Amino acid sequence: MVDALKADPTTKGKAVIAEVLNDTSQDILTDFMMMECNNGTKHTHSVRTGLPSVAWGALYEGVPQSKAMMQQVDDTTGFVEGMASADTRLLKLAKKPDLVRASQAEPYVEAMSQELVTALFYHNPATNARLPKGLGARYGALSTSGIGRQIIDGGGTGSDNTSIWMVTWGDQGTCAIYPDGVAGGIQQEDKGEQRVLDASGNPYYVKEELITAHMGFCVTDWRRNVRIPNIDVSDLAAGTVDLYGLLRKAYYRLHGRRVAKIKDQGDRGRTVIYANTDVMEALDGLATNAGSTDNFTRLRPMEVEGKEVLTYRGLVIRETDALLNTEARIV
Repeated sequence: MVDALKADPTTKGKAVIAEVLNDTSQDILTDFMMMECNNGTKHTHSVRTGLPSVAWGALYEGVPQSKAMMQQVDDTTGFVEGMASADTRLLKLAKKPDLVRASQAEPYVEAMSQELVTALFYHNPATNARLPKGLGARYGALSTSGIGRQIIDGGGTGSDNTSIWMVTWGDQGTCAIYPDGVAGGIQQEDKGEQRVLDASGNPYYVKEELITAHMGFCVTDWRRNVRIPNIDVSDLAAGTVDLYGLLRKAYYRLHGRRVAKIKDQGDRGRTVIYANTDVMEALDGLATNAGSTDNFTRLRPMEVEGKEVLTYRGLVIRETDALLNTEARIV
């Protein structure tokens, strides 16, 4: 998905987006499967909430009528933007003014990439209408049925909790959506020379670049994602959290775990595990063989797109600072 997230490399100064994304820890953006909205700035789709009933038949008897239960869902998009500027006097002094402008844009791209990942996990239009609906707003209540069954309770009861996510990207799972007619991903637009004012109200000239991303999220089949919330960070540091037991339970809740193995059924998506640094460190510690009788490997290194990553049961694990250690308990 890198191509949808970078600017045109043939334009001077614009290749910075691709470079910054490659240099940051926000590799999650390369996982995003982008989909254009089918209804302007929102994406209207149906989610199956129940299967039709079937019946054993007999000769000269009819077939009972039934249908699958569906629910129409509208997922909305929002946009995040920043304006990078460089003093024209500085650009005239620089031997490579394009590199100066690129260095000015770099922190904006980094901040935007972090914001988009935060949006994936935490944003909720119920608290701010400008925001898209992230995964946390969907997988936010424990239950023995429905979407709540895709939440594995980590056992933490305080307010210093974090989550692990298993997210399946694909048209049958989770997609990042963008408005109809608008380019997806992070875009960079040269606004040319502009007259601005300093803190004292005195004018000077800069060259500006507008950096924008239009994005929202949709989940077609909620069974293809799993959240492990309520992981107490203090208990994690003490080594009393059975992370691999939780991962095992989550793995067997993934619907795509089975259908992905059916041949000739098209693309069933790609499942990725997301965790923050504290969880990754704990997983690494638990994965270290303790002695001669502990000779199995819990995490395996694997090369993906030229980078070595850790995997669990063949699923890539991504480290992200977007997942907080201050989550409230999910009940």
